[in-house]
Amino acid sequence: MKFIHLGKGTLVRDDEILGIFDLDITSQSHLTRKFLSLADKSGKVINAAEDLPKSFVLCEQRGEIRVYLSQMASATLLKRAEERTQVTD
Repeated sequence: MKFIHLGKGTLVRDDEILGIFDLDITSQSHLTRKFLSLADKSGKVINAAEDLPKSFVLCEQRGEIRVYLSQMASATLLKRAEERTQVTD
């Protein structure tokens, strides 16, 4: 399987990723802030950041939406996704 490391030992499968977003840019929109707030209240936000998050990754896992907060820049995560790093069991 192919995985992307998001931080704090958190890995997600690359085929589960719906989008990678820069938190500073996207949080300027009230719609994004509302979406993240609702996702947090419903327990769908996973904090994979040891420090202030710089990005969030939207995933669909087993039919459910999950939001991962990451301290890594969205460009770094996108590069990792494009490289399709393979981790073996």
